[in-house]
Amino acid sequence: MDDLTVLRQEFSGDEDAFLVILIRDHRWDKETFSRLERAMRGVCEAFEERGQQDLPRWLVEGFWLCADWLPSQTEHPRFPRPEPSAYYEAALTRLRDLQYWLVTGESPYLTGSPVADL
Repeated sequence: MDDLTVLRQEFSGDEDAFLVILIRDHRWDKETFSRLERAMRGVCEAFEERGQQDLPRWLVEGFWLCADWLPSQTEHPRFPRPEPSAYYEAALTRLRDLQYWLVTGESPYLTGSPVADL
């Protein structure tokens, strides 16, 4: 499945989507987050390489949800956070970086440097 298809499923409320699990179960699922983050990164890389100017609204809205809405939900004191706080900080920073990358078309990471999975 290509990255754009993965994101369409993630952002359309598929039952196994990271955001659905987060909202429904009040649980940060690391595996589904990794799938979401890798697909977001892959789309950013592909769009940057092609010089993509026209972004589908659903895609921009999905990136916005992840970067701007998600932090307020997961930073609530009653939200379970079993991982070390550094993990969540890195994950939320990554989401903001990916939103920047999608919107500007320019990676916030050093050219030629691999971006590590979280």
